[in-house]
Amino acid sequence: MAVIEVTGASFEKEVVQSDRPVLADFYANWCGPCRMLRPTLEEIADERQDIKVVSINIDEEDDLADAFGVISIPCLVLIKDGKEADRSVGLRPKEAIEEMLG
Repeated sequence: MAVIEVTGASFEKEVVQSDRPVLADFYANWCGPCRMLRPTLEEIADERQDIKVVSINIDEEDDLADAFGVISIPCLVLIKDGKEADRSVGLRPKEAIEEMLG
């Protein structure tokens, strides 16, 4: 499954109402570490059917970034049952992200 681009309009359906945990990647196109992280997130999205991976562009969706208190990117937020369960800031290796996901 591919990484799903989420907007304010699709957040409720794709994240809050998701039937599985969601790994939300808060990113910006100008962010080098964000671009470096993207292939890893795509791998996880393809390999893990038990997790939904979404991306949220902080420049276009600043209300969502503010709602989650995102002040540094890349920022990965694990959301379970519509609530934040874990968070990781900065470029992380795949193994560290997998550990976060459990």
